Amino acid sequence: MNDQAQLLPGTLDLLILRAVSLGPLHGYGILLRIGQISGNALLIEQGALYPGLFRLVRQGLLKANWGTSENNRRAKFYELTVAGRKRLREETDSWNRLAAAIASALSQQPEEV
Repeated sequence: MNDQAQLLPGTLDLLILRAVSLGPLHGYGILLRIGQISGNALLIEQGALYPGLFRLVRQGLLKANWGTSENNRRAKFYELTVAGRKRLREETDSWNRLAAAIASALSQQPEEV
């Protein structure tokens, strides 16, 4: 059985914003950071990550600059914009409310309803 969780629709952007909020990263670094901060419970495919990064840059939530990676390769590094920080706060609050509501619903016993 696979211990990795399946991403829910709409959560990839939130995870990317969170990973980049911890410091500028290139694409592969973002994949590694998401794995790290999720305790390796989440594995993002590169085929999903790069369209997500492009979308977030286009929306003005991330900015991208060329730089040199730790292995001396040219790479695009991503950073949060002010709008990205705001969206991350909003999405985090929304996610936490949803998770609390679902946890409450799942913890109810038949005699409590």
